[in-house]
Amino acid sequence: MTDQCKPVLFEQPFYFLRHGETRMNADRRIAGSVDTELTELGIDQARQAARALADQPITAIYASPLQRARDTAAIVAERLRLPIVSIAEIAERNWGVLEGQPRASRVPGITPQGAETFEAFADRVLAGLAKIDAAVPLVVAHSGVFRVLCRSLAIVETQAPVANALPLRFEPHPQGWQLVGI
Repeated sequence: MTDQCKPVLFEQPFYFLRHGETRMNADRRIAGSVDTELTELGIDQARQAARALADQPITAIYASPLQRARDTAAIVAERLRLPIVSIAEIAERNWGVLEGQPRASRVPGITPQGAETFEAFADRVLAGLAKIDAAVPLVVAHSGVFRVLCRSLAIVETQAPVANALPLRFEPHPQGWQLVGI
């Protein structure tokens, strides 16, 4: 991951929302670049997130072009009455031969055949995030994008992926960035 394209949003608070649940999530499979839709639970999660975000000072919504993120963003956008800007570079990491496979088949630190390296993925995501131009943006994307954000902002992440449709606020502080639940 390079420092040459630090996103402007890293200088101000912003919001992040992972997409709602998909069948791949429920089955504990790697979705990566597979374009999969939300389950009924995922739709309900997105609606709950929209309600939670309704009173926040969000001025723009930026989303991954993958259907699960687009659909989640659309539910939130309707509630917030904001348009959605799609950013191709914040799509989830391509996992190559592991796409659709059980999550347990992934070996940390090993790039599967045909997959993006973490470094290439992080550079792509950071380049996409650098396109964001809003006072208080909401980024609707994926757990991999969340990991890139945490690492680039020096926020300690847990081993578990960020929960589906859990609204989070990234806030700058004198000691560094921190995450705040909504």
